[in-house]
Amino acid sequence: MSETIDLAHAPGPRKLQIWRGDLTSGELVEYELETEPGMVVLDAVLEIQRSQAPDLAVRWNCKAAKCGSCSAEVNGRPRLMCKTRLDHLPADEPITVEPMRAFPLIRDLVTDVSWNYRVNKQITPFTPRESLKPGVEVNEKGEFLIDQADTDRMSEFRKCIECFMCQDVCHILRDHRLHDRYYGPRFMMRMASLDMHPLDGVDRLDQIADEGGIGLCNITKCCTEVCPEGIHITDNAIIPMKERVVDQRHDPLLKLLHRTPNKGRRKPPPRTETPTL
Repeated sequence: MSETIDLAHAPGPRKLQIWRGDLTSGELVEYELETEPGMVVLDAVLEIQRSQAPDLAVRWNCKAAKCGSCSAEVNGRPRLMCKTRLDHLPADEPITVEPMRAFPLIRDLVTDVSWNYRVNKQITPFTPRESLKPGVEVNEKGEFLIDQADTDRMSEFRKCIECFMCQDVCHILRDHRLHDRYYGPRFMMRMASLDMHPLDGVDRLDQIADEGGIGLCNITKCCTEVCPEGIHITDNAIIPMKERVVDQRHDPLLKLLHRTPNKGRRKPPPRTETPTL
């Protein structure tokens, strides 16, 4: 059986313009290499590193789109280099490969993403409830019985590989540099997964509103668009948390009844420092 080949995407010489430099200075440097069928951007970058630029700094690990290490901006869009095929990119122009812009540059394609881990430490981890939430039961083996719907809501967020591309594309961090006021989509999602857990006993709504800055998000869904795992970050995490914050702080009926949507949950301990970039 013959195979039809699109000549525009056929293997052959391709040009890549790769950012070279550090925080003080840098520029796009053009390289040319012969490509082969099925090559991805990471293949091309590593081949250039092997044959033409041995000092090229690039971060990668699994090459299977599961570690999140090789995030970069390809043709101006955050992508995993190991998941971006060369034959899916325009063949009549150079491919640009640049580091993520929301984080400090270390060198070439490598950025300092440690701010994300400092933010993560600020979030109170899973803490069991002192008493069971209505609808949660314990069987004779001591196992918790949770509705499948609750499990499904949380499991989507656990697919995150922490590539931080959602953080990179978020205009609050990328353009306005409000790292001291906003946790970003990845951690809005983590706090949503804890808030939705029927066995968790901590009320984090004040933290996500005040320290996390969820009110700054204008739900453009750019974070959802770049997620390599297809997580519906905006619709299933950020919007529900925005609604809960509004319910708790601004619903006149709830104020009249002197109760909050997170009744029965404990407040987390106070934070002593704010993670900064």
